[in-house]
Amino acid sequence: MLNLLRPPAPQAAIAPEKTAATYRRLRWQVFIGIFAGYAAYYLVRKNFSLAMPYLLEMGFSKADLGLAFSFNATAYGLSKFLMGGISDRSNARLFLPLGLLLSAAATIVAGTAIGQYNITVMAVFQFLIGWFGGMGWPPCGRVMTHWFSVKERGTKMAVWNLAHNVGGGLLGQVIKWGLLFAASLGVSSMAWQFGIFYFPAAIAIVIALIALLLIRDNPQSKGLPGIEDYKQDYPPNYSTDSERVLTTKEIFFKYVLTNRTLWLVAVANAFVYCVRYGVQDWTPTYFAEVKHYSPETIANAYSYYEWAAIPGTLLCGYVSDKLFKGRRAATTILFMVLVAAAIVVYWLSPFGRAVDMVAFAAIGFFIYGPVMLIGVHALDLSPKNAAGTSAGLTGFFGYFIGTSLLANIVMGQVIEHCGWAYSFQLLIGCCAIAIVLMLFTTNRKRTMNDER
Repeated sequence: MLNLLRPPAPQAAIAPEKTAATYRRLRWQVFIGIFAGYAAYYLVRKNFSLAMPYLLEMGFSKADLGLAFSFNATAYGLSKFLMGGISDRSNARLFLPLGLLLSAAATIVAGTAIGQYNITVMAVFQFLIGWFGGMGWPPCGRVMTHWFSVKERGTKMAVWNLAHNVGGGLLGQVIKWGLLFAASLGVSSMAWQFGIFYFPAAIAIVIALIALLLIRDNPQSKGLPGIEDYKQDYPPNYSTDSERVLTTKEIFFKYVLTNRTLWLVAVANAFVYCVRYGVQDWTPTYFAEVKHYSPETIANAYSYYEWAAIPGTLLCGYVSDKLFKGRRAATTILFMVLVAAAIVVYWLSPFGRAVDMVAFAAIGFFIYGPVMLIGVHALDLSPKNAAGTSAGLTGFFGYFIGTSLLANIVMGQVIEHCGWAYSFQLLIGCCAIAIVLMLFTTNRKRTMNDER
């Protein structure tokens, strides 16, 4: 399998007069491929949260469902780190579609096995879906570094990062279409399995094949020069020592484990992720059980939450760069205050469905900015050759502690045994803790390179 996934060998250089036109065409092509491919991963990752209202009717408790769902985030965090190492030595053109096909297959089997569900079976399927889902980001990162130079990569990455909001937003609509299609076929007994599991997985399979046709691993495999030579764009202060690989001991003990600010950011990230997924994963159940909204309304709300994140993330980046002059902590604090305000409105508003939808979308609008900025903050706090480990630390805290433990297990227990009101208090408390932790980082303006 590893030999099959091996990166393609460099090809003979094409004629110089064809280089510019070929580069322009292939850069657009691979960008569309990784954008569509990564968006499709979100059609087969969070389906379980939209199936929760139906599973509750089957007799499962919220605590049990939260426990089973926690395996998705745990596997995703581990896979994103471990499969990333394999991806660095693999052909992105094959690696991304392979993970998407495996995710779709696991989703189809999970929908088929509904009748045999118990907590163990659900946990196994969630682990598999999370693990295969973790194969999406690393090949996209590989493609970006090979096809886009340093000075343009930030902008291109910001646009590409919106793929998960596009995919997450489409999930609600795709499920709604699937439910309507199943109803038109008269498949009433298993319409929700078809709409939530089979239909999104089928679309993901089609997109995986499209991604396979569009993506190319690196320019040299198409007879093109490397992106740095083509753009004459090299990292600032570039030298041979910049490429020196740090030892494991240096990375962990000199730049990561001893970096107090990085630890504060990582812990804050856990509480930001608890808010992000605590709201997103449990809202379908809350809307169905408390508000008595229809499946179509819930699917629309799910889309609004994700799509609102697109302008919200772009606004957060603009505020961070222009208003706060790169001060990530200050921007994160501002947006988390606004998230907390939106949660209060979402929880206590007596004005009906329209305000519920707006407040829910507002949470999505404001929460994704801090999610993005904390990742950037982590990179700011370490030298280049320790950046991956720094980002991995914040990601681990976000997915394992924030999502798996807090948003899934703890939220499930709180909702089951204490009620929905306490779950909202938990979310507001997480906002407050994240704000306090980020306050401690506001005076740390220097990166680890500056301190060294």
